[in-house]
Amino acid sequence: MKIVTVCGMGVGTSALLKFNADKVLDSLDLDARVVATDVASVRKVSRDAQIILTTPDLKKQLTGLRAEIISIKNVSDLEEISAKISKALL
Repeated sequence: MKIVTVCGMGVGTSALLKFNADKVLDSLDLDARVVATDVASVRKVSRDAQIILTTPDLKKQLTGLRAEIISIKNVSDLEEISAKISKALL
């Protein structure tokens, strides 16, 4: 499974979201590759992704992608990330 984390520049928020998604995936014992990117590169990077994690303000910019787009309100909240990833995989 591949998960892409997205923010405006691909450096800050997406990197933090990647770090926390990796933690959540480990705790759920799920094997996935998590890649951080920016909005401009997401279409290319997400071609083989199942899930895209982003913030609510960027969700509209990601419409039309194949992967399920999940908005995370608090990228530091491991419980929110865990609940939303778990729900997507059910």
